[in-house]
Amino acid sequence: MPDTGRQAVFGRNMVATNVPIAVQAGLQMMRDGGNAVDAAVATAALMTVVEPTTNGIGSDMFAIVNEGDTLHGLNASGKSPAGWTPERFADRERMPSMGWDTVTVPGAVSGWAALHERFGKLPFEKVMAPAVHYARVGYPVSPIIAMYWRSAERGRLARYEEFRRVFLPAPKAGDLWKSEDHARTLEEIGRSKGESFYRGEIAQKIASAAPDGGAMTVEDLAEHQPVWHAEEELVSAEGFGATLYEIPPNGQGIAACMSWRVCQELANMYAPVDWYSADGMHLQLEAMKLAFADLYAYVSDPQTMPFSPKRLVDTAYLAERAKLIDL
Repeated sequence: MPDTGRQAVFGRNMVATNVPIAVQAGLQMMRDGGNAVDAAVATAALMTVVEPTTNGIGSDMFAIVNEGDTLHGLNASGKSPAGWTPERFADRERMPSMGWDTVTVPGAVSGWAALHERFGKLPFEKVMAPAVHYARVGYPVSPIIAMYWRSAERGRLARYEEFRRVFLPAPKAGDLWKSEDHARTLEEIGRSKGESFYRGEIAQKIASAAPDGGAMTVEDLAEHQPVWHAEEELVSAEGFGATLYEIPPNGQGIAACMSWRVCQELANMYAPVDWYSADGMHLQLEAMKLAFADLYAYVSDPQTMPFSPKRLVDTAYLAERAKLIDL
């Protein structure tokens, strides 16, 4: 009998998120003559509206763009405020996990603008328009997002006045949620191509939102710039007939390259490996544990690392690391 099961069929262009509204925004950019970067920026901006529990305007962004046969990397993560001196944290045993002393300069908006300026085709305001629209008119909250939202309401975030004002009470599944403040912020980002976020009205509001003793200043925001990486500056590892590329530190993507190559070494040592078996899963987990051990020991701001990040993806080094793993 013929196979009557459903089969995946793809067109030339594809947008993937776990929120259908955001997918449609990206697809609309391409229908309107835009390209993949227009779609990606529109989708990312809208995700801050429709999934604010795990995406935020105040987050960071990393991207690798494949332009023909050339890769371009973008690190749009922000540095810590200049006020984060060793003396500031001298009375603490560890860095805090909540509050203003965990907030670095938000880089995502600068990443949207930099990507669009270099590769985008449509006007930036048009790319931001879907996010502005849904922030203003609202969207129905999904069950999963509602669950995370309630968790934040019950958790430590509820102690912060601005969080309560903007995001609480938590909506229930199916409720229409909207935020005029969010809409105006996205509108201003679109109008100024992100400039207001770092050197304008939004920057002033971000700095003034920090309570007495908060370290974030307008100067911290104004000094922020995303960093482009040429293909030869990316970290990479070969394995299983493919090359995996990642943005170099300060990000953690290098751990994926390290574990990728270690798994290739393990495949050579224990061939054949069924990667879906218990033994195969064990090898993958141990490869990741080794990668994260090095990440926690060495990876930081590239200006403070004791050596080049590329030493961590050296094939000979990772072959030796693989020998630490057995069945």
